[in-house]
Amino acid sequence: MNLTEQTPAPGIDPAPVPAAPAGIVYLLDDEAAVLDALSFLLGSRGLDVRAHASGPSLLASIDDTPRPLAGVFLLDIRMEPMSGLRVHEELMARKLRNPVLFLSGHGDIPMAVEALKKGAFDFLEKPYGDNALVDRVEQALAVDAAMRHSHARDDERQARLSSLTEREHEVMQRVAAGKLNKVIADELHVSVRTVEVHRARVFAKLGVRSAAEVATLLAG
Repeated sequence: MNLTEQTPAPGIDPAPVPAAPAGIVYLLDDEAAVLDALSFLLGSRGLDVRAHASGPSLLASIDDTPRPLAGVFLLDIRMEPMSGLRVHEELMARKLRNPVLFLSGHGDIPMAVEALKKGAFDFLEKPYGDNALVDRVEQALAVDAAMRHSHARDDERQARLSSLTEREHEVMQRVAAGKLNKVIADELHVSVRTVEVHRARVFAKLGVRSAAEVATLLAG
């Protein structure tokens, strides 16, 4: 029997499962050939490309996407009826802080620099190298992932703090300041045992094990 015709061994999948996309790229260019070429390039590197030929189309899609929005934007600067710069302004008006990269011609560099001042992640001047473009997009995706992780951590921290009662919050502030249970009890006019109970509840709700961790959480 030809080796290529042998039955695979039990438990072995002869066809590897494709890896999940490494990130989402919202791509915008009003030139069909460029849009197709960039979509193919980014897709061949495992990225999930959401391609749009106009600013209004992209914004409409974004408005229908649940928040928080994951991914980065790759926008051409010169387009009709809405330029990439205008799209960037609309994204900021929607309070979206995802990294934005611009594709710019030589004559567009002053506009691209102005976009950087307004918070854009970077711009790539045409003609750009494929590898350089994908590398920069992947760097932007890494920044986006780090930002979303940080925001999620902040949200969790705020949720934990919000779960405290008013008395527990008072105890927490004093524990974070390094005060002893007896001192806290005297300040709050309660028994030391009551402080111990509140302290234990604060630690449990915040997911910490020491006064130092409470202080670190509040400082974060």
